[in-house]
Amino acid sequence: WGASIERLQVSKMSLTQKEEDIQRMLVCKTHLGTKNIDFRMQRYVFKRTQEGVHIINLGKTWEKIQVAARIIVAIENPADIIVSSARPYGSRAVLKFSQYTGAQPIAGRWTPGTLTNQITQKFLEPRLLIVTDPRTDAQAIKEASYANIPVIALCDTDAPLDYVDCAIPANNKGKESIALLYWLLAREVLYLRGKMPRSQPWDVMVDMFFWRDPEELAKKDEEEAPHAEEVKAEHGEEWGQGAAQGDWNAAPAEGQGEWTAPAEGQTADNW
Repeated sequence: WGASIERLQVSKMSLTQKEEDIQRMLVCKTHLGTKNIDFRMQRYVFKRTQEGVHIINLGKTWEKIQVAARIIVAIENPADIIVSSARPYGSRAVLKFSQYTGAQPIAGRWTPGTLTNQITQKFLEPRLLIVTDPRTDAQAIKEASYANIPVIALCDTDAPLDYVDCAIPANNKGKESIALLYWLLAREVLYLRGKMPRSQPWDVMVDMFFWRDPEELAKKDEEEAPHAEEVKAEHGEEWGQGAAQGDWNAAPAEGQGEWTAPAEGQTADNW
């Protein structure tokens, strides 16, 4: 009875966690697909709106994240996993995912020949490839097909599924959606590896995986600069403002003598 009660509690916990995860997906617009659809992605589509946008079934997205996490955990050495994102919105998410799971990140342009040209210094022989978009990461998937490497991909409704072994149906165009998917995947991997119990929520926030625009950060710094100067003027004086003004090379004042002269009661030889 004790074991069955524990299993029931775990199933209830996972149910509530699934509901919370799907709510997060709705907030991050993971369910919004495109107006175009690939015939192989029709099984993951829930319905189509009046505007023509296809809505992705988030229940299947959540299930596919669980499957992908089990594939990742099946590889003993995490360094044998490559996570690639040619799309800029996924670059920060890829780096953070690799930080927490131990995979190798390739953010930005994929160097052709990484998996096929043994002469290059960046030649790699991974056991698994994870990509953010099958369309922008087409070169990586093509090389993985030559080297017989399984591929996990975040796929939108219009994504081609050629040589993709595990497709996670989701919106891979928005930065919030990409960040949330990698966050969920990293959390599930840590759960399955036993790094933390399922009863404990992950203390890393989803915001850490969000892509940040360098121009927006620079603009924010410019806006905060005048405010910082005002605070400095109110609460603190400039360095050296209160220092005594005068000529350092001037002769000593009366009664102060020379700096090199011995002290009173002492000779020059007596230290």
